[in-house]
Amino acid sequence: MTDKPSDTTSRKIALETLTVQALGHVDEVTRAVVPPVHASTTYERDPDGGYRSGRAYTRPHNPTYDAPEQLLATLEGGAECLLFSSGMAAGTAVFQSLLPGDHVVASRVMYYAYRTWLVDFGMSWGLDVEFVDTTKPNELANAMRPGKTKLVFIDTPANPTWSITDIRAAAEITHAARARLVVDNTVATPVFTRPLELGADLVVHSASKYLNGHSDVLMGAVVGAVKDSFWHRIRAWRRDAGAVPGPFEAWLLLRGMRTLFLRVHRAAETALRIAEHFDRHPHVASVLYPGLAKHPGYAVAADQMFGGYGGMLSIRHRDGEAAAIATAANVEVFKRATSLGGVESMIEHRASIEGASSPVPRDLLRLSIGIEKPEDLISDLEQALDKAALCSATT
Repeated sequence: MTDKPSDTTSRKIALETLTVQALGHVDEVTRAVVPPVHASTTYERDPDGGYRSGRAYTRPHNPTYDAPEQLLATLEGGAECLLFSSGMAAGTAVFQSLLPGDHVVASRVMYYAYRTWLVDFGMSWGLDVEFVDTTKPNELANAMRPGKTKLVFIDTPANPTWSITDIRAAAEITHAARARLVVDNTVATPVFTRPLELGADLVVHSASKYLNGHSDVLMGAVVGAVKDSFWHRIRAWRRDAGAVPGPFEAWLLLRGMRTLFLRVHRAAETALRIAEHFDRHPHVASVLYPGLAKHPGYAVAADQMFGGYGGMLSIRHRDGEAAAIATAANVEVFKRATSLGGVESMIEHRASIEGASSPVPRDLLRLSIGIEKPEDLISDLEQALDKAALCSATT
């Protein structure tokens, strides 16, 4: 990963150190090493009616946003970051900054809520949306309509099959058609992948997940490579739509981000151990994890992910949907919950959640690996698979 000079020394400081210290922020008035929460919704005008502080109202100007936005922009290597009230608010703000008739190409496998929003709302509002297999560069290239395509949106590793799209190749194809490339970097995080350095124009995050890391904050973020006219449309949408987080949530995000490197490295190390352990398990048909050499996207992942392959994996049960659901029902350490990226490990039968239109295989269980002792997680899955198999044998 690229190191970045700090503001206070000519030496290069590692991104991990900058993250732990929140870019070295110290409050100018109190000398506190933890930034305060600014609860005020409004700011006093100067006698002449202006705002020398540069702040007028909390929607675009709350000071509590500054530190987490600056930190995430630094981690992603971007020009600027904007926090949003949720990951959905962040991602849809990018789409809503387009114009009716604009052509959008998106990954066929992607975060289900984005896919549903594009179908239920984006299309009805006039966006021309096309879903393609972005893991195949030729399919992405064939979908492009120069002059008409305005945005390509990819999710990599793609939730919940963890397929890998080549970001460099996608950027070249996108830019050849004079469009913008947006990458959902929620799963990889800037610890493992920095899409802007690979040619992407925008990065989106559900900051509720790994960035916060404690399952207690709802927030999203968009990071831009440059502050161009489209970036200012996104900024204006956030301001005018009111899609902003509360100041305490922004403060919690910064607190969570201080341990980002420790948490995601631990989760990725454990995820790889679990993937390798269950890869040839008698009750498992396949393990979907980009860190396995047999994964179809392994070579690309090894090229664009640095130091790990993330904490997310899925297993497909050899005995089908009922056995997968029974496995989730019998876990004792894993939490049966919707979300990912927390310190606690979670398991979910995604097809049940997403419904009949979901492209997710019915035998798939999605696992979000936390920071527990790896042996406890492996043992828990073992006993749950065994119990599910026993249930299948007696019915």
